[in-house]
This record gives sequence, structure tokens and C-alpha cells, in this order.
Amino acid sequence: MSDPYGPPSAQDPSEGVSQDEKTWALTSHIGSLVTAWIAFGFIAPLLVMLIKSDSPFVRRHAVESLNFQISMLIYSLVGGLIAFVIIIVTFGVAFIIIFPLIAIVLLVVLVLVIQATIAASRGEPYEYPFTIRFVS
Repeated sequence: MSDPYGPPSAQDPSEGVSQDEKTWALTSHIGSLVTAWIAFGFIAPLLVMLIKSDSPFVRRHAVESLNFQISMLIYSLVGGLIAFVIIIVTFGVAFIIIFPLIAIVLLVVLVLVIQATIAASRGEPYEYPFTIRFVS
């Protein structure tokens, strides 16, 4: 860890990362929450990746966020279809179990996005769990 009052140490991952790069990187994560309200959480990281592709740090965060959002979209579609079938088969009784599961998954996604945003603001790399790596 670096000394807060001195120059960054050689092991400080944020060394060489400008404040502008940190801002763009955290925008790729937090922007996905904003665009998720219209069911397209992948738009913000895609735009950041296309606009700031000249920065390896920003691109790494944007690609990570983009892959996570695409993965969550696929998981949501498949999970929604499975949940729908289960609810129909059980005449709605399974809704008692499925609704809390949906809330838990949404909370986990929110926590992961916040963790990634904090890592980006610190100039640190971050890898989302449960992510299929579509874009590299």
C-alpha cells in the first residue's frame, strides 16, 4: 500500500492512471445501473469502450462491465423463462420462492457493480464473478 502523503509505491496499481481514466472506468460500471432501467445495461459500458478505447485501463473496465451486463441479460432471460414455466406448473405457488430469489439476485448484482465502481475509482482492476467473457 502506498503512503498517502508521498509518491505512490511501485506496487500501487493506480500508479500511472489519471483521474480522467478513473472517471471513465467507473462510468462504465455505474452507467450500467442507469441504463439498466431501460433494460439495456450493456449500453453504457459499450459506449465507454468505444469512446475511450485508447486507454488500456478504461478499456479493461468497460470490457469487464460489458461482459458482465451481457451475461446477466442472458441469465435473466433463461432464468425468467424457467421461472415462468415453474410458476405455471405449480399454479403460482412457486412465486412465493421465486420472487425472493429475484430480489436476492438483483441485490447481488447491485453489490458487484458497486464493488467494481469502487475499484475503478481507486485505479484498481476488477473482475466480476459469474461472467462469460464474450468481448476481450
